[in-house]
Amino acid sequence: MATVVVSEWIDSAAEARLRAVHRVVGHPALHADRAELFAALADAGGWLVRNQTLVDRDAIEAAPHLRVVGRVGVGLDTIDVAALRERGVVVSWAPGTNAVSVAEYVMGAMLAHARRFAAASEHVHAGGWDRQAFMGRELHGRTLGIVGLGDIGARLARRARAFGMRVLASDPAVHDASAAVQEYDVELVDLDTLLAGSDVVSLHAPLVAATRHLVGAEALERMRPTALLVNTARGGLVDEAALARALRAGTIGGAVLDVRATEPPGRDDALAGCPNLILTPHVAGVTIDSNTRASHHAVDEVLRVLRGERARTEAPR
Repeated sequence: MATVVVSEWIDSAAEARLRAVHRVVGHPALHADRAELFAALADAGGWLVRNQTLVDRDAIEAAPHLRVVGRVGVGLDTIDVAALRERGVVVSWAPGTNAVSVAEYVMGAMLAHARRFAAASEHVHAGGWDRQAFMGRELHGRTLGIVGLGDIGARLARRARAFGMRVLASDPAVHDASAAVQEYDVELVDLDTLLAGSDVVSLHAPLVAATRHLVGAEALERMRPTALLVNTARGGLVDEAALARALRAGTIGGAVLDVRATEPPGRDDALAGCPNLILTPHVAGVTIDSNTRASHHAVDEVLRVLRGERARTEAPR
């Protein structure tokens, strides 16, 4: 029996499966107390994390017996994968488990913006009934620009095409013969063309040095003044100060941000009070359904490695 640390929340049934085999320690807020976390890691053979746990060299050094880290989700920017591999620790992730949830979130964000759900609801709650003031726009015939045509981007393209949207995509790793491009009639273009030609720009790129502040002042200037920016990927893809200026100046139609550069944002948040902005607390990929899939997948992987077997979904190098 090994000790497995769970430093964030996971599906209760998945955790019960883990407890049936190993000693489980931790609680949903363990990631926030580094001293308590390091103490728990002293005997850990396995470690389950989401995106709030910082798996850096200090944490890794606190876990001398660690054999496997299971990521309940897909983002790896909070995990020092190279340092773990140096120690011979297996890093597993859960690709695809939240893709449907994120794609549906973006469709919902586009509909909410186009049909002005929030403003119309507030108006009626206040006693109003001005139908003309809240005429929205259809998605049909509009152009969606997808930055990053991976699993989530491809699922989003499929749904957007079902709504009658034109779909552009920018992704240096994708070519014209790819399945997503061919099956969903996606037009591959460079980023500048996508920004200038899209009614909605949805970000699905990883956060690396080359993509940090991918959408900054210059990119925002290239976008249509009526365009909507949706970010469900990583907060660092967007220069939030530049976006705040654009929203307040009315040079962009609006934004929906599920992820932020700092989570949660502090009191000096540049975006606080900006018009035409919807903010959600990093929940695009978190539904009851996706949490169940990702939690069980991560538990399966941790159990597999602790049994001496190979992980099926090792994180990319």
